[in-house]
Amino acid sequence: MQHPKLKLATALQRQISEVEEQQVTQVAPDPRILRRTRSLNAPSPFQQFGPCGRIMKNSAMVMQIQDPASQRLTWYKPPLTVLVIKKKDSQVLLPFVQLVEWLVQEKHMVVWVESAVLEDKLLRDDVKLEAESAKFRQVHGDYAGVRARFLALRDMLVTFKDGRDDLTDRIDFIVCLGGDGTLLYASQLFQQSVPPVMAFYLGSLGFLTPFQCDNFQEQVTNVLEGHAALTLRSRLSCSIHRKGERRKESLLASASGSNLLKPNLHRQLNHVDLNNGPSWSLKANNNNTPNNSILVLNEVVINRGPSPYLSNIDIFLDGKYITSVQGDGLIVSTPTGSTAYAAAAGASMIHPSVPAILVTPICPHSLSFRPIVVPAGVELKISISPDSRNTSRVSFDGRNDQELNHGDSLRVTTSIYPVPSICSQDQISDWFDSLAEGLHWNVRKRQKCLDELSDLTTSGSEDRLDEFDNLKIEA
Repeated sequence: MQHPKLKLATALQRQISEVEEQQVTQVAPDPRILRRTRSLNAPSPFQQFGPCGRIMKNSAMVMQIQDPASQRLTWYKPPLTVLVIKKKDSQVLLPFVQLVEWLVQEKHMVVWVESAVLEDKLLRDDVKLEAESAKFRQVHGDYAGVRARFLALRDMLVTFKDGRDDLTDRIDFIVCLGGDGTLLYASQLFQQSVPPVMAFYLGSLGFLTPFQCDNFQEQVTNVLEGHAALTLRSRLSCSIHRKGERRKESLLASASGSNLLKPNLHRQLNHVDLNNGPSWSLKANNNNTPNNSILVLNEVVINRGPSPYLSNIDIFLDGKYITSVQGDGLIVSTPTGSTAYAAAAGASMIHPSVPAILVTPICPHSLSFRPIVVPAGVELKISISPDSRNTSRVSFDGRNDQELNHGDSLRVTTSIYPVPSICSQDQISDWFDSLAEGLHWNVRKRQKCLDELSDLTTSGSEDRLDEFDNLKIEA
């Protein structure tokens, strides 16, 4: 028989549990209501489908993706070296000298510039003016003050030459003065990890340059103190595989069992090298990236070049044949490049935080070939169709034009090295401001509202018509 005190305690405990359950029931949210937070990532999908179905759990499901809206710059040690990239324009000289002067004298930073900057005639005193035009002599005189300020800083600058010097792990911070081309040039210089890039608008379009030079001291100081949002602009890793490469690999595999190559295999390998050349021959890649690849920020373009025939290009996705392109060519672009050549060819404009690869045909000889968007993690293989009448040309961000022959292939996938572009406001505001100001996206005259004189279908319209008739008679 249960003791009365123990029975009372059990009853009290039961009542407390019931009250707690009621409180939990009142506080706990309804799982059917999906509450969105301020996140650029899609919400995690509910993994149960109906009473029986659900996603099978495996190790590939474990993946952590940081919300792009929370990506902010931080320095784990103070930045000491800064690379200043400017466009070749006389109007950029004054803000360039002002910025370099301020970085050296006020921030005590080591400033790197391209060696071609020191060869600018407007920044040199040893130019033979008698050999120049009258217009150049006038401009040279107008920039006398700017030139004097630059010559006082000249010996404090560190120079590099593109294609000769490796800047890997030497630069902490990049400042671009000019248009979008300066950001593309910075991407080309760093074929692996890229330092944070701050781009000032001094060019023509300025889609990728959100900062203004009016108060650059305050803006740069905020960035150096770590108060800035970042947009990670994905890049494409591109590599060309020549026709003889597969044969060479098979020959090497057949000889892998022996340390010495047989004479006939040695002759065959030499024959492959002489007839097909190296599998990759880009000279602009001053950093030795893995697999001899080059990273592009905007797009890689395959076109028919000077040939009068249509390009005939086969597209494979993760080894599976997708389709063939018959037209002027093909654009494979990043979300950043979706507002460049791809937009002119009819592709959709995609926010740079969206992980994707765009495939856009150039003037396809088909009424149904629309641009497509594929996941960022796939590998695209692009090759010349065997029955194509001509070869094709391939270029990377508008540079390094090469020929793609029959049997060659181009492999494209998303790189692990993005370009960290510093935002003026945030990822969303900067992008839509660029769409509105740079491309005049959705700009048109506003439709006028209906007023009493224009709406003749409302009540009393007959009286208004009589008034119009009287006005005409009086006139």
